[in-house]
Amino acid sequence: MSKESHIFLIMFIASDSKDLDFRGFSLILPAVSVGNVGQLAVDLLISTLTLPRVGYIYTECLVPMAGSNPYARSADDAVELSINAEVYSLPEKKLAVLQIRSPVLQNKSKEFRQIILSWVKQNGFSKVVLLSSSHAYQRDDRQLLGTPLRYLMTPDLQSIVQEKLQSLSWKELERIAAFPGVSETEQQIYIPGGGFTKSLFQDSCSEGIPMAILLIFCSEGDNIPDAFALVNYLNDWLQLVECTGSTSSMSSVQWIAPSSWKLLFGCGLPPLIF
Repeated sequence: MSKESHIFLIMFIASDSKDLDFRGFSLILPAVSVGNVGQLAVDLLISTLTLPRVGYIYTECLVPMAGSNPYARSADDAVELSINAEVYSLPEKKLAVLQIRSPVLQNKSKEFRQIILSWVKQNGFSKVVLLSSSHAYQRDDRQLLGTPLRYLMTPDLQSIVQEKLQSLSWKELERIAAFPGVSETEQQIYIPGGGFTKSLFQDSCSEGIPMAILLIFCSEGDNIPDAFALVNYLNDWLQLVECTGSTSSMSSVQWIAPSSWKLLFGCGLPPLIF
């Protein structure tokens, strides 16, 4: 058994004994980044499409956590256990979603990226979409104008979806000078607050994986509006959720917030303290 196969068998645990075939599927996952916007956007996607959980990722690279079902719709399914990295799927849309709920441990980022990309290659996903965010206060002058949404795509995906991108009129993430004030010719990708976003993108470029990064500039605080903006941005491209009403605008999508969002900012002050 190869090392790569060994990693795959250890990391993904299916919910039941059914064989899962992700070949040709799109994989969507979040980066643990500023405001947790990517994770909130994935929450909206899972809750709206009522995606069933098909398995989970077992890895020592993430901070351990466990809790109740964040997408509970009744008292019966509220007791289901939820952990730090779970996989959801909808075969009719050829869609798989990996929700990551805890940060990557220090010095484990490279190993975690290798595990994710190994799993992507083993399963034959057609493309990977990483939802992320970046510090709004660290934008350069060009990024202050217009929409706060940006994208990046590896060459292997860019060649496939070039015409679609042109019709969407999206803005690609601007490169900045690697040595400001010294040399403006050498440009680099700069995603402050983006967690492993930049590194995973660079790894995907090197390994020929078709990957897109969709991100939003934001600040810490109430990031629910940012999550809606980012998931609309995703839906504008992949058309995962149909619009309601007569308008074709993606803003007309009726996203369903999960039940766990009711306690997003805690449960409030107890009245007995007054």
